[in-house]
Amino acid sequence: MKAIISLEDGRSFNCRSFTGPGEAWGEVVFNTSMTGYQEVLTDPSYSGQMVTMTYPLIGNYGINPEDIESDRIQVSAFLVKEYQDFPSNFRSTSTLADYLKAQGILGIEQFDTRALTRHIRKVGAMRAFITTHDIDSASCIKRAREIPGMAGQDLVKEVTTKRPYYWAQEKPVYIGKNVPLSKNIWKYRGSKNSVVAFDFGIKYNILRCLEYAGFEILVVPATTSAETIKLIEPDGLFLSNGPGDPEPVSYAIKTIKDLLSYRPIFGICLGHQLLALALGGKTFKLKFGHRGSNQPVKNLLTGKVEITSQNHGFAVDIDSLNGKNIKITHKNLNDNTLEGFRHRELPIFAVQYHPEASPGPHDSRYLFNDFVHVPNG
Repeated sequence: MKAIISLEDGRSFNCRSFTGPGEAWGEVVFNTSMTGYQEVLTDPSYSGQMVTMTYPLIGNYGINPEDIESDRIQVSAFLVKEYQDFPSNFRSTSTLADYLKAQGILGIEQFDTRALTRHIRKVGAMRAFITTHDIDSASCIKRAREIPGMAGQDLVKEVTTKRPYYWAQEKPVYIGKNVPLSKNIWKYRGSKNSVVAFDFGIKYNILRCLEYAGFEILVVPATTSAETIKLIEPDGLFLSNGPGDPEPVSYAIKTIKDLLSYRPIFGICLGHQLLALALGGKTFKLKFGHRGSNQPVKNLLTGKVEITSQNHGFAVDIDSLNGKNIKITHKNLNDNTLEGFRHRELPIFAVQYHPEASPGPHDSRYLFNDFVHVPNG
């Protein structure tokens, strides 16, 4: 089925939908991973975005229920060079097209993804509109320009859990609506380290890694207050990944600020940015972001280079942390942006990349072990 992709700067691409009729809109970005399209689709950090895969053949190993990162597809559209409708993998239970269609997500193929990627690299990530209905570039460009930009939007509220839940044996177990949150909420108190994970758009594999590290995990909504956290009395606090601009998530920044000296804190991705803002730092929007599983990061503490998976469009201004009692621990070797820091006195640390995603494959797993053994105040 014929379709068109129109960008806010006036450029359009003729293409084809492999999921039937529909429309989609959002910020169009690209991901350089060769595999992992199912994880990309279900990563809440992609909320509000249409993702272009730079690897040309997508769909060849199908879809399976084990590799999802959340309870639904999070991207607003999925753009590929060539869709493969006949998957070959012993774990596959459905095709990519059927998976997308079941959740009403538009899948697009048969256009020059390399040209789109090069354009985004040159001009920057931008708003785009896709349709199979009215193949008219002028009207579609107008629609693209009417889409709200990512900066200034609080997208966390769109993806955070509505109810607290335990993560146990690789699945969520929701707490009863009338069960009060207090220190009595823990089932294994004393035999396991307990951690409250703030859900800003958390990925399931992060929770799996925390569970494998030996934590008892309680996941709470992003709006949970510092007062409630202190009633729960966890051993540590985890700040998750999530979508969009960190600055509008002011309620979380305030809560983190109130908890800085309360318990050890570990942040990943958006959690890294929110923690930096709570410590007095600043963030900025990257031109086209870091999205892929081949980002080189240097650990300044060990001198080693880690191959990392990343997905973010904003970053922490490294200079804004000067004079904040912060030690810089990791830098991106492509553009020297900040990838990790630790507080010099408080048991607080964070990284911008995703240590749970295993592109190295285990270059960054030590961070979860560090969280287990970080001194408590």
